[in-house]
Amino acid sequence: MILVSPRSAVERVIAEYQPAALISLRSPDAALFSPDAIPQEDQLHLVMNDIAEDRPGLISPSAAQVRALLDFVTGWAQVRPLLIHCYAGISRSTAAAFIVMAALHPERHEEELAAELRALSPSATPNPYLVRLADGVLGRDGRMVRAIEGIGRGAEAFEGAPFRWG
Repeated sequence: MILVSPRSAVERVIAEYQPAALISLRSPDAALFSPDAIPQEDQLHLVMNDIAEDRPGLISPSAAQVRALLDFVTGWAQVRPLLIHCYAGISRSTAAAFIVMAALHPERHEEELAAELRALSPSATPNPYLVRLADGVLGRDGRMVRAIEGIGRGAEAFEGAPFRWG
């Protein structure tokens, strides 16, 4: 099971679900959050700005970060949940969850996964830069990008509500 959360709800999600692993996607100026309940070796911290295209002075997502995400997930035993969070739980974390589900379930169609994401999180607006990079790394020939474009922008929200996937 994958859990997706905004930063503000992470402690509550950890207490409720006791995840085995954590993926944190944070901005360069955000403080490092490393919960004691999850061993350091079971945490992945990726630093990037939440941007859709390169912008001077900001840190863009990278293919190396997508590969680190995928490598980390291959080490997850899938016995206890994986928690993915970003500041708002809307863009970077939902993109990462979509990427993880696509990697773990290569037999599932990208459009099906995107529709499932939308049903689970009406506010989800997966970061298009991360999705585009993952599409290339996973060799999906643009299908991931088109699937996320197909669900469109999520409902307006200050932050997303935590949700479970899988």
